[in-house]
Amino acid sequence: MAVYDLEEQEQISELKAWWEQYGKLVTALAVAAAVAAVGWQGWKWHQGNQAAEAGALYFAVQQAAESGDTQKARELTGQLIGSHGGSAYAQMAALLSAGVQFDRGDLANARAHLEWAAANGSDPAMRDIARLRLATVLLQDGKLDEALAQLDKPAAAPLQARFADLRGDVLAAQGKAGEARSAYQTALERIAAGSEGANTLREVVRIKLEALEG
Repeated sequence: MAVYDLEEQEQISELKAWWEQYGKLVTALAVAAAVAAVGWQGWKWHQGNQAAEAGALYFAVQQAAESGDTQKARELTGQLIGSHGGSAYAQMAALLSAGVQFDRGDLANARAHLEWAAANGSDPAMRDIARLRLATVLLQDGKLDEALAQLDKPAAAPLQARFADLRGDVLAAQGKAGEARSAYQTALERIAAGSEGANTLREVVRIKLEALEG
């Protein structure tokens, strides 16, 4: 029994010595783990809350656009960009609001939202769409060199035909018939068979080519 007690006392002494050496570290690690767990849960809640706020604002932009309230759509989009600029909702709102402004002939505000979406959007494909629409606005506004600058940048494969088609439009507006024909030919080559709107786009480009050649 005494031997057992002695062994037990030795173990207790070793445990005390170990705790004196490492106890503070263990406590600190435990506290850090607890703080990290709480922080992670808090971050997840914050992210979810931010996404909900951004979604609600985007829904409000949609409603304003559907009702034709261009000012409200523009203001709500600005609010969404300001508070949730890194979200996909901000990018979608900028594209949607720009479309409403363009339809009403407000090229300046359409351009502003598209420039933001093209430069700061989180999704690369949507940035390409913003550049394509921005080039359309610039063409409409007679800013042909600026429109070409947007179209000269590489675009994702699904949009390359539309980029080439619009490039042909800009070059034709500049009186560069030969370059415009080349751009339209490129557009025809890059129209993917079976893609949405492929047949319509192909026919439109062919008509433009015939007009230049006629």
